[in-house]
Amino acid sequence: MSRILYIQYTNPAGYPPLQHSSRILADAGWPVLFLGTGAAGADALAFPEHKNITVRKMEFCASGWRQKLHFLRYCAWVLRTAVRWRPSWVYASDPLSCPAALLLTWVPGIRVLYHEHDSPANTPPTSRFLSFIASVRRSLARRADLCVLPNAKRLERFHRECGPVRDSACVWNCPAASDVLAGPRSLPAESVWILYHGSIVPERLPPTVIDALALLPPFVKLRVAGYETVGSKGYSAELRTRAEAMGFGDRIELLSTIPQRDDLLRATAKSDIGLALMPIDTDDPNCETMTGASNKAFDYLACGLALVVSDLPDWREMFVDEGYARGCDPRKPESIANAIGCWVEDLPGMRAAGEAGRQKIRKSWNYENVFQPVFERLSKTDGREATPAIDQQLENAR
Repeated sequence: MSRILYIQYTNPAGYPPLQHSSRILADAGWPVLFLGTGAAGADALAFPEHKNITVRKMEFCASGWRQKLHFLRYCAWVLRTAVRWRPSWVYASDPLSCPAALLLTWVPGIRVLYHEHDSPANTPPTSRFLSFIASVRRSLARRADLCVLPNAKRLERFHRECGPVRDSACVWNCPAASDVLAGPRSLPAESVWILYHGSIVPERLPPTVIDALALLPPFVKLRVAGYETVGSKGYSAELRTRAEAMGFGDRIELLSTIPQRDDLLRATAKSDIGLALMPIDTDDPNCETMTGASNKAFDYLACGLALVVSDLPDWREMFVDEGYARGCDPRKPESIANAIGCWVEDLPGMRAAGEAGRQKIRKSWNYENVFQPVFERLSKTDGREATPAIDQQLENAR
């Protein structure tokens, strides 16, 4: 029977696609083992229990010389486990897992998949260690049996930087079919709730959102669910202080980190409009290529929320032109308020947009569907037919 070993030098529960792909494989009978670590800010996030999935994590270690030793211990742990457990596939999905994954490409009988969630910055590495990781990443890209990226432009860049690669696929970060809300939603009875979920950082949840709230009716409120990163400690309190100074602190609800994804989706389903904002002016290659890679927009639609997104060409084409979203300039409170206000003034239209999005997720924008080619590639290792198993999972979810 095929086995798969997932390796990430971080908390793997911070990446919904890993939860989805591992659940697909586990439901098909694969034993799945995760080897990860703790993570600052996202340490509380956790996988739901599954009889075929085991998650093991080393403790978190802050940056510094001790972290270098911690990293070497992690790599040794991965290599020792892989040699003893003998997985059919190793699924590496962050740059710091590349050294161990590269070594495992030389072990007979082990195939390696490299899934890059976040592309490296355009600027050169700032240390010898990061230069080493960048070099190993390029080597792994050429030796891995399959490379997966969540956005077509990122995949093109990956080929330019690292090619030639043996095989590759673009797999969007869609929700699972089972994440889709069971049925249409009724109109909000009182308050209209705007939701932001994810890492709470100024680039994704700018303070202009608070300023925009001041321009909207009092029954429009903001709910924030997520976690602060190392570089954004205290930012949630800053947002609340800003709202209180403007006289509407009671219209802001800050939820603590929600460990389980199912609970996060339940909180999402209590809201009405989802925020998925990207900076308009940025040199971050990930922010420039986030359609398909953003979990937020897909999660919101799965729960029947209408969207407010940044007015960028790719976001406009994928979400606004299809009727799921209103676009805005996140730098301008008036623009954000106008986009939200268009939904608030047309609640039936807001619900219709959310329902159309929910149906899109149910029918095609779900992980079982977009992961199908990768599932088939993985399943060829033991000669089993992949399609019936995954089709059955889709049918059960519907």
